[in-house]
Amino acid sequence: MRSCASLPRYFRPPQREVEPGLRRNRRLAPGALLAVLTVLLVLPCGAQQEDAPPLQTDPRAEALLRQADEVRFPVAGAELTVAIRTTRSGQETDLRKYRVLSKGSDRSVVMVIEPQTDRGQIMLMSGRELWLFLPAVSQPVRLSLAQRLSGQVANGDIARANFSGDYHARLVGDEEVDGEKLHVLDLTARFRAVTYHRVKLWLRQQDAWPIKAEFYSVSNRLLKTCSYGEYRQAAGRMRPTRLVMTDALKQDEVSVMEYADIRARTLPDRVFSKEYLKKLE
Repeated sequence: MRSCASLPRYFRPPQREVEPGLRRNRRLAPGALLAVLTVLLVLPCGAQQEDAPPLQTDPRAEALLRQADEVRFPVAGAELTVAIRTTRSGQETDLRKYRVLSKGSDRSVVMVIEPQTDRGQIMLMSGRELWLFLPAVSQPVRLSLAQRLSGQVANGDIARANFSGDYHARLVGDEEVDGEKLHVLDLTARFRAVTYHRVKLWLRQQDAWPIKAEFYSVSNRLLKTCSYGEYRQAAGRMRPTRLVMTDALKQDEVSVMEYADIRARTLPDRVFSKEYLKKLE
């Protein structure tokens, strides 16, 4: 079976630790994308992973996490644009822009706006499955939520806003930072096929606004940090519109996600199907 490494570079999986017994994706030498995809399109991109064992629930923490999800992203149907700017040592190395349609916490369509050469590429998130569609290829390719999209941003960071559905939450303490009282949640993956194995999340006590997060690997190694800022009124409530993600080892490598034009939109279920994507502009 061929690997998924022949996908565009921003969809390739990062070099990261994996669970024992799971195969690492192997990179192929650069080559013609369509020629390689024609061979592998009928094959699944990675094996189906088993769910993680259940943990004892913490009702208060679970309720806080649901509130945070509602703050982070509109739960009902919405449309927005997302720009991702990546810098290294203060110099911008990559700029990508996307149009995003979402419904609920586990259905989304992510369309490339920039760069112009990649327009027409679309990611579809439906339930726990993520697919990549390319204009000149008739069949989609399955992707992992953890695969790198651009800079420090993974596919799951833009396609799936569902902490409460993907993680068990425990309230592990309270802190005061810059005069604000924060709850500290420890999130452990409910399933193996999630974006991160573990997340530590700081929420403002008065309204469950996300303030910062740390993302960890399977071996509990810190991968990157995220700060949530520039809260603005959007789609009916205050929401963070600027997320700054910093590599834990190379702190001069930073990706900034900026949300704009967030508006509520009623979207039928058929929009989030493989058959419908060809109708999207």
